[in-house]
Amino acid sequence: HSQERLERCVAIVTSLTNGLSEREANDAITANVCKGPQQHEEVCLGLFALLLTEPSQAQRCYRDLTLVNRDGMNVILIKINQILMEKFLKLQDVCRTQLVWLVRELVKSGVIGADGILMTLMKQIAGGDITNKNLWLAENVLDIVVEQREWVLKSGMLIAMSVYTYLRLIVDHGTPALLVLRQKEVDFCIGLLREKFMECFIIGRDLVRLLQIVARIPEMELLWKDLLHNPQALSPQFTGLLQLLTARTSRKFLACRLTPDMETKLLFMTSRVRFGQQKRYQDWFQRQYLSTAESQSLRCDLIRYICGVVHPSNEVLSSDILPRWAIIGWLLTTCTSNVAASNAKLALFYDWLFFSPEKDSIMNIEPAILVMHHSMKPHPAITATLLDFMCRIIPHFFPPLEGQVRQGVFNSLTFIMEKRVLAHLAPLFDNPKLDRELRSMLRERFPEFCSSPSPPTEGRDEVKMEESVSLEMDNHVLLDKEGGCYDNTEAAFSDDEEEINNKGNKKREFRFHPIKEAIIEEPADITPYVDQLDDMMKEKVLQLQKGSDTETHCEVMQEIVDLILEEDFDSEQMSTLASCLAELFKGHFRGDVLPDEITEESLEESVCKPVCLVFRNLCQMQEDNSGFSVLLEMLAELYQKQPKIGYHLLYYLKASKAAMGKMSLYESFAQATALGDLHTCLMMDMKACQEDDIRLLCYLTPSIYTEFPDETLRSAELLNMIVAVIDSTQLQELMCHVMIGNLVMFRKDSVLNILIQSLDWETFEQYSTWQLFLAHSIPLETIIPILQHLKYKEHPEALSCLLLQLRREKPSGEMVKMVLSRPCHPEDQFTTSILRHWAAKHDDVLGEHIKALLIKNNNLPRKRQSLRSSSSKLAQLTLEQILEHMDNLRLNLSNTKNSFFTQTPILQALQHVQASCDEAHKMRFSDLFSLAEEYEEPSSKPPKSRRKAPASSPRSRKGAATPVSNEEESASSSASEEEDSKPKAPKRKRKGSSAVASDSD
Repeated sequence: HSQERLERCVAIVTSLTNGLSEREANDAITANVCKGPQQHEEVCLGLFALLLTEPSQAQRCYRDLTLVNRDGMNVILIKINQILMEKFLKLQDVCRTQLVWLVRELVKSGVIGADGILMTLMKQIAGGDITNKNLWLAENVLDIVVEQREWVLKSGMLIAMSVYTYLRLIVDHGTPALLVLRQKEVDFCIGLLREKFMECFIIGRDLVRLLQIVARIPEMELLWKDLLHNPQALSPQFTGLLQLLTARTSRKFLACRLTPDMETKLLFMTSRVRFGQQKRYQDWFQRQYLSTAESQSLRCDLIRYICGVVHPSNEVLSSDILPRWAIIGWLLTTCTSNVAASNAKLALFYDWLFFSPEKDSIMNIEPAILVMHHSMKPHPAITATLLDFMCRIIPHFFPPLEGQVRQGVFNSLTFIMEKRVLAHLAPLFDNPKLDRELRSMLRERFPEFCSSPSPPTEGRDEVKMEESVSLEMDNHVLLDKEGGCYDNTEAAFSDDEEEINNKGNKKREFRFHPIKEAIIEEPADITPYVDQLDDMMKEKVLQLQKGSDTETHCEVMQEIVDLILEEDFDSEQMSTLASCLAELFKGHFRGDVLPDEITEESLEESVCKPVCLVFRNLCQMQEDNSGFSVLLEMLAELYQKQPKIGYHLLYYLKASKAAMGKMSLYESFAQATALGDLHTCLMMDMKACQEDDIRLLCYLTPSIYTEFPDETLRSAELLNMIVAVIDSTQLQELMCHVMIGNLVMFRKDSVLNILIQSLDWETFEQYSTWQLFLAHSIPLETIIPILQHLKYKEHPEALSCLLLQLRREKPSGEMVKMVLSRPCHPEDQFTTSILRHWAAKHDDVLGEHIKALLIKNNNLPRKRQSLRSSSSKLAQLTLEQILEHMDNLRLNLSNTKNSFFTQTPILQALQHVQASCDEAHKMRFSDLFSLAEEYEEPSSKPPKSRRKAPASSPRSRKGAATPVSNEEESASSSASEEEDSKPKAPKRKRKGSSAVASDSD
C-alpha cells in the first residue's frame, strides 16, 4: 500500500502547485506544511516520489524538500531505508538512478543520518554478480564515497564498511573489461587503509581474509607486506597480524555483503524450512544467485554469514528445522572451481584458527564439525576433504604463526567436546571410511582426540550418546539428521560418482515427472500424529483413513473444516492436523491434475478431491470473516508439508466454476504462507508445477499472467521456466493465446530487459522467447537497443530473429543508428545484410538517416576516452564505424545495379565528412569518398526537396545511364538476401523462423 500512499502524496503536491509560478508554488507548499505533522509528511513524501519518477523535476524537488522539511529530512531517510531494504530489486531503472542521485545529494548536503543510508545502499551491491545493473551501482556508490571523501572520514563505521565492501568487490572485477573500475576500487581501499588503518582495524579477522584474496594485485601486495612485516607503517597502535587475527569480526560486517533479499531467503531457510523439504528453496536460491561462473565468490560470504550471524535459538536447534550444517554442506557441493572451494573451506574454518573460548562463540565453530560428522555416511568425500583441509591449514595458513593456529584448532576441538557438540571425536577421526594416509595425518596432528576407548564403532553408537546429551550446553542440542543431507544431485556440479549414487531416495517422486503406471502406494501412516488431536478431530481423521471412495472423503473433509471453523477450535492442533492430512492425501498429489481431455465436465470432476474442499470453503467466504484467516492458516501449514498445494490451488481457482473471479485468493494464500510474499510464492509454485506437469504449466500460464501482471511481466525467471520445457505444439498454442488476446507475456516497459536476460538461455528457449515476443504487437523500436548487447559469435539466435524482423520494417533513425553501432568485423555480416536490404527497399529513407548520422558524428569532438567510460560497456557509434559499414555496403553493392550511393543526401554527407576528416581517414576510405568527388551542389536553382526523386527519374549523373525501376531492384535484391540469410538460422529448430516469416508477410 506504500505505493498508493506515495501516489496520493504526489497528487497533493501537484494540486497545491498546479499552474503557479515557482515563487507562489513555494509559498503554497510552505503554508501547507505548517498546518501540522500529517501535511508535513505528505508534502515531503510527495516531493520525494516526484523526485524519483520525474528526473527533469528532481533538482527543483530536492531544493523544495530542503526548504520545507522540518525534521532534518527524517521522513525521507526512513522512506529511503524502507525502499532499499524491501523494494530495491523491483524499482524501475529511472527510479533506481534517481534514488542513487538523491543519496548523493543527501551526502553532499551533509544530512545527519546519510551515512546510514549510504551503508544500506552499499548492501544492495551484490557479490558475485557482474551484470550491468550491479556494476553500475557499484561504480556509482564508489563515486559518491570518492567524491565526498572528507565527509566519509568523519565516520569510523562508514570507513570500515566501505573498505570491507569494496575489498570484497575487487575479487569480482578481474576481467579485462572491468579493470578501470577495479583500479578505482583498489585506489580507494588502499587510500583508506593507509590513512585510517585503526578505523579499518575494527573489522577484525575477516579483514585479513579479504586482503589475502586480493594480495596479488601489485598495490595490494605492498600493503600486504607492510601488514606482515612492518605493521607500524600502518599505525603506531598496530602491533601486527596476530592482533588483527585474534579480533572477532562483528556481525555487521558479515551481514553487509548479503543483499536484503539474500539475507531474507537464508534466514527463512534456517528458521522456517523443515529438514528434508529444503530442495526447492535451495534450487530457487541457486537459480537466483549461484548459477553463474562469477557467483563462485559469493559462497564465502554466505558461509561466513551462516557461521557468524545465523545463531538459532535452542528451540529451533531442537526442532526439525533445516540445520546450518546442511546448508553449508549444500554450498560446498556446488563449488565448481578449486579456488572457490578452498576459499569456501577457509571461510568455514576461519574462526577455528585463532579460537579463544573467552572471546569467541561455540556457534561460530559448530557448523564445520557438524558438516564433517553428518556427511560421513552420505558424502564421505566431503568429510575427507574438510578433515584434510583442517590438518593442512595449520602449517600453511601463515608459517610464522603455525603454533598459534595449531592452538586455535586445538582449542576449538576441546571446546566442541566440552560443550558436547559431539560426544567423541574418535569416530570421526578414526573412521574406516577415510583413507589410510588421512587417518595417519589426523593421528599425528591430534593424538589427544584419536585414542578411542573402544574400537571405532560404525555409526549408531555415538549417535545414541548424542541423543542423550543434556540441554545445558551453550545454546546447543543435537539431532541425528542424516540421510540425504544436501539433496542436490541435480544442482551439484560434483563429478564424484560415489556422491551421486549415494543420494537419498526419499523424494524421488517429488523430482521426476509422475510415472503413468500404478504406483504401489504405501499405506498412509498417521500414528505419530493422530493421538495429539482432540477426540472429535481424531475421530474424523480416522474416518478419513478408513474411507475409500472420494465422496465419503469429501463429506468427512467438510466436517473437519466445520470443526476448524468452530469458535473453540484449538489452533495448537493445526500443525498436527496438517501432518495427518498431508499423509492421508499424498496420493492426490501424484499423477496428473489436468484431465486428458479438457471439457466442462472433466474439469469439474478434477476439482472434486477432498483437498479442494478447503479451497471451496475459502472461495465462499468473505475475506473479513474470522474463519477465512483460520482456513488460510490451515492451508499454510499444509503447504509446509506438501508444497504441491500451491499449484493445486492455482489450478482450482482457474478450473472450478465455484472459484470464478476469485484468483486474488491466491495472493491472500501467499501472504499467509511462511514465504509471506506473492512473488516468491508464485515462482516456487510455478517451478514445482513445471517439474511435475508441463501440460498444467501451459494451462495455468494465461491466467497467471493476466491475474498477476506485476509479478509475471517483469520475470525472466518465469518465462524461462516455461520455454525450458514446452514443445513446439505448446509454443504454438501459447502464441495463439497471445494473438487471440487471452495472454500478454511482454510489456513495453520490461520486454527489453527480459530479452537481454534470455541471451544466456538454450537455443530452443531463445527461439521460443522470440516467437512469443513476435506474437505480441510491440513495436520493434522498443527492443532495438538489444543490438548493443549482441555479439555475432555468442548470440546467433537473437541476431537471426532480429534480422528477419528488421527486414520487414521501414528503417527509423534509431534503428539505423543501432544497426550502425555494431562493431565492424569481417565475419559479422549482420549490418551489411540489413543495410543492403533497406538500400533496395527504402533507399531514400535510409539515405536521409545515414546523412543525418554522418553529419552529426562528424561534428562531435573526436575524443576517444569519453566513449570508453567504464560504466557503459555498450557499443558506441563513432564516425569511423559508420564509414566502415558504408564501405562494406559499397563493396557489397558494387556488382549490382543498386543506385543507393548515387543519392544526393549520401553524396552531400560524404563530401561534408571528407572536407573535415584527417588524412588517415581520407586514405582509408578513399574509394568511398571518390563516389562523391564529382558531385556538386545544384546552386543554379533553389533545391525544392532533396528528400526523394520519383522512382523513374534518374537519381543523379551516375545513375542516369541505367535507370532501374525500384520494384525490380528490390525483388532481385531481397531474393539474394533470402539466400544469404537462410543458412544462418541454427539447425536445431528450423520451424521457428518460417513461422515468423509467414506471420506478417
